[in-house]
Amino acid sequence: MPVRRLHAVDAQTYWMSVKVPNDQFLLYGFAGVPVDVDHAVEAVRSRARRSAELMLRVRDRGKLRYPEWVVGEVATDQVVVHHAGSWEGCLEAVARLSEDQLDTRVMTWRLHVFPGVDGVPGAGGGTVAVVQVAHALGDGSRSAALAAYLFGRDEPVPAVWAPRVHGASLPRRGVRAARAHGRLVHDVETGAVPPQADSCPALRSNTRPEGSLSIHTVVLRRSEIAGPTVTVGVLAAVSTALSDHLRGLGDDVSQLRAEVPMARSGARQAHNHFGNVGVGLYPELGFEARVARIAADLACRRRRAAHPAMRAESEAFAAMPAALLRWGVGKFDPSVRSPTVIGNTVVSSVNRGPADLRFGGLPVVVTAGYPGLSPMMGLAHGVHGIGDTVAISVHAAESAIGDIDSYVNRLDAALRAGS
Repeated sequence: MPVRRLHAVDAQTYWMSVKVPNDQFLLYGFAGVPVDVDHAVEAVRSRARRSAELMLRVRDRGKLRYPEWVVGEVATDQVVVHHAGSWEGCLEAVARLSEDQLDTRVMTWRLHVFPGVDGVPGAGGGTVAVVQVAHALGDGSRSAALAAYLFGRDEPVPAVWAPRVHGASLPRRGVRAARAHGRLVHDVETGAVPPQADSCPALRSNTRPEGSLSIHTVVLRRSEIAGPTVTVGVLAAVSTALSDHLRGLGDDVSQLRAEVPMARSGARQAHNHFGNVGVGLYPELGFEARVARIAADLACRRRRAAHPAMRAESEAFAAMPAALLRWGVGKFDPSVRSPTVIGNTVVSSVNRGPADLRFGGLPVVVTAGYPGLSPMMGLAHGVHGIGDTVAISVHAAESAIGDIDSYVNRLDAALRAGS
């Protein structure tokens, strides 16, 4: 049987997690409390055992070779039951979970169950289940599909096989990428393809995360979010709230931008099939004009990402020898600061599908997510929908945003006002 090795992108994510922890936390709220929590937990373990993708572990084969995926057992401690009491207490507990990152050689996911939580949006008393997923196992959409399978969705998550390439093909692929880049430059000069997005000055929100970490969530119906799409509508509201908040802290917000993860074009060849793009937030514009500019920026990023040069670049990267890539990751210094950034906050948006998930027979009522922070990003937003319910979440460090409650109140008001 051929070795199923990690794609270069996933290996880079795995190695980088040592320097910048990157586990994801996918929250699901269910209406009520299971009659038998232990039985509900065992049902999740049983479903995990029926999915090879949920039994994957990483086997590191040394500095000269790429790690490989291997199948292990679903451990008893992959599902942990906690006690929180209230929704606010549950979110505080979830914020602390980031202190205990997964060792992907042992397990690539863990489920945290909080039964008997008061104040779950859409349920009152309910149960909260948080799926902690190593980023190497999947990006936002793939991780959501794996979590959905755990909670009863029928569609199994297919395996992803990295292309079988050898380091000897790197020069040939590099030449092909260089030629494709030349075509990209020409297409940009003629206006056929948008130029690369501008960077922007680092602001208070880009401060290294220090002090207390907090997560908050605003829950709305889809119809309550103004704009052509949920993502665009939330970006417009973040523009209002963040510009007002940072302006009050003394920042110049005239070039305010967001960093937005965007799915790559073409067939998935890695567990992580996305890239981060910069999008202007245009706080000086009125709501309608701002929405139009944000939507146009996103469309431009998609057009550029679909250019053949991007695929040629990815193919060259996939052929990079493991030793060279690992050496490069080892040279990354998270303490180095940059005066410019892709965005002043992250806004990650994933539609997690219909409200068809169950835990212990209980229906799902809300889902949320809290993108991780990094040395150059102290404020991140998650936008996650299930059924007709959308949760807009804030993950922030005190050093980057100051009074987090004040910022969340501004964001809540902007979302509800459609501004």
